[in-house]
Amino acid sequence: MAPALNLIGAGHVGRVFGRLWAQQGGFRIQQVLTRSAASAQQAVDFIGAGSVATAYAQLQPAAVHVLAVGDDQIVAASAALARAVPLKDSIVFHCSGALASDQLGAARDAGALVASVHPIRSFADPGAVAAQFSGTFCGIEGDPGALVVLTPALQAIGAQPVPIDASAKTVYHAAAVFASNYLVTVLDAALRAYQAAGIPEPVARQLAQPLASESMANVFRLGAAAALSGPIARGDLATVARQQQAVSQWDADTGALYQALVGPTTALAARKRQK
Repeated sequence: MAPALNLIGAGHVGRVFGRLWAQQGGFRIQQVLTRSAASAQQAVDFIGAGSVATAYAQLQPAAVHVLAVGDDQIVAASAALARAVPLKDSIVFHCSGALASDQLGAARDAGALVASVHPIRSFADPGAVAAQFSGTFCGIEGDPGALVVLTPALQAIGAQPVPIDASAKTVYHAAAVFASNYLVTVLDAALRAYQAAGIPEPVARQLAQPLASESMANVFRLGAAAALSGPIARGDLATVARQQQAVSQWDADTGALYQALVGPTTALAARKRQK
């Protein structure tokens, strides 16, 4: 029989992990604990396995406990779990991208092996994610004994575990913000600049799309330095200065964003020349 797993918190990430392990093996979903019996039942229904728990005191011992709760709840959940369930030789892990496994100190002090497992993708539609999870990268770190168990269990559901440095967990999470959130912010600046030149927004998107798509494709195919083009890559600092002035006159905040990107882009151009 597969090792028992208790799920504490059942947002999108926890539900997806629960469904995949229930369907494909690795762990046996035992209990699901959330803030209400109704939400726990909804999670059990989505997962297709497990039983509802309405309090930590109702939890039974398990080989693995997943804390799929918000970042601000991880420490408290770890402490509550340690008070309620014998944890010696069990595994406790959380799914935060921003926090390291050291947030599970109460569980570790109670004898558990601790880890963090962060799936690197959007979970807006958990049903679709569960159906298309294969190939998803997961940043993992924690006690070696925990990772020895979790790594093959993740691989069994199609994940690609990637070990990360726990001391750099916040920087690791910031990488996703750069690659996703801030990329959108920069593209928004481009679209607004086109509109400032009299181009309607729908047309601006059509103009920006091939530039953005080709640039991203080149980054992932060649690397960032080799993909860089434009005035800074050419050493045309006069053009950069004129653009900086013009953008700042049009919109001060966007001008500040432009200026903030000059230094890092200059350093990237230097790396390109060294190759």
